[in-house]
Amino acid sequence: MSKFTAACVQMTSGTDPIENLKVSTDLIKQSISEGANFIATPEVTNLMEPNKAAARDIAQYEEDDITLKAFRALAMDHKKWVMAGSLVIKKPDDDRLANRSFLIAPDGSIAGKYDKIHMFDVALENGESHKESNAYAPGEKAVAVQTDWATIGMTICYDVRFSHLFQDLAQKGGATIFTTPAAFTHTTGKAHWHVLQRARAIENGAFVIAPAQCGHHSKNRHTYGHSLIIDPWGDILADGGDDIGFIMAEIDVTETQKRRQQVPNLKNFRPYDLSLGNDRQTAAE
Repeated sequence: MSKFTAACVQMTSGTDPIENLKVSTDLIKQSISEGANFIATPEVTNLMEPNKAAARDIAQYEEDDITLKAFRALAMDHKKWVMAGSLVIKKPDDDRLANRSFLIAPDGSIAGKYDKIHMFDVALENGESHKESNAYAPGEKAVAVQTDWATIGMTICYDVRFSHLFQDLAQKGGATIFTTPAAFTHTTGKAHWHVLQRARAIENGAFVIAPAQCGHHSKNRHTYGHSLIIDPWGDILADGGDDIGFIMAEIDVTETQKRRQQVPNLKNFRPYDLSLGNDRQTAAE
């Protein structure tokens, strides 16, 4: 199979996993009814709680998480691929949580899971600051998973600013599709969201599926929305705008080979040494 229909769920997660699950489940079912074969939800689908202690009290271990159980059942019942963009998961060996993405196969099994590697530790000019590493333990392993159509490179949100991760997923992992579920702040999203997602697609001749959080989650948390599906040439196939809902687009995986042949930068890559300018020779030498 070379074609499938992808959907991105866009939502405004809050502090109640049960209410968040109602919204995400409804949107997943709606997208399936309209023909989606692969459905992805945003980062922190199950819980958006800025307070570390409160988040740990609410979060569940992977084997107990109600959202993961529900999504596995949905995938199996409808025989579809479902990606929980990320879930807040309690870790048994760390006081911090995991920001973990799950790729669920049509039989309900977990085909792949990935813990967000790069932590969003920033201070913005408008006074907004985030220290994700206080609450979340960073992952240490890049993950690429084979599906019915192609290999998917799994990333989460802030990872999109680290282009080498995507290049490794494409060159070493064989990925032709990237998933980039996110909860981008409105400030950084307005400035960088579209260009970063398009850049990762163009650089690697790959599709990007980017489900996003949107709207106001609390007084100090406003996310950008604009879930995106982007083709290997960098063209935007669908944009979710500002509101809760979902977007869909057809993915023709043969486009990846076509674009990589046109601009074979992954093949043209050459290793190099970095000179720091300390080996300057004098004229006499």
